[in-house]
Amino acid sequence: MNTEERIKKQLELIETMGRIFEREGMQPVVGRIMALLMVMDKEMFTFDQIVEELQISKSSASVGLKILQASNSIEYTTIPGDRKRYFRIKSQDPLSLMEDIKRKIEEKRGILTQVLELKADPESRNSQFFKNLIYIMNHFLEKYEKHKEKYQNKG
Repeated sequence: MNTEERIKKQLELIETMGRIFEREGMQPVVGRIMALLMVMDKEMFTFDQIVEELQISKSSASVGLKILQASNSIEYTTIPGDRKRYFRIKSQDPLSLMEDIKRKIEEKRGILTQVLELKADPESRNSQFFKNLIYIMNHFLEKYEKHKEKYQNKG
């Protein structure tokens, strides 16, 4: 694949990821900015480059960048002798990110367990569905713990 084809596919992926992020609750522009910073070969973009690449207004870019910074997803850096801010994905410990996902799953599992306890018919369609969800959550959490130990012992 030549450079032009790769860039075209990267831009298509940015739009796809932007829609996925939007379904997860992000504002459309916020999702597209995040996707741009993730997908493109260039790892740092100035404010003006983000506006230009995504063809968005400066106010939309400004709000989007503030939201991403507040969520601790991106950061900016400066280059000596250059007054511009360069935005990039914030590198974080992968385990801390996974621990956050684990915490959310555990929280949802706890709620579903309470729901099941309050059901009059533990064999109802909804009860069975929730039991299956809890089973899958338990399986995921068990596998996560095993892989977490392997990752920690890797270094």
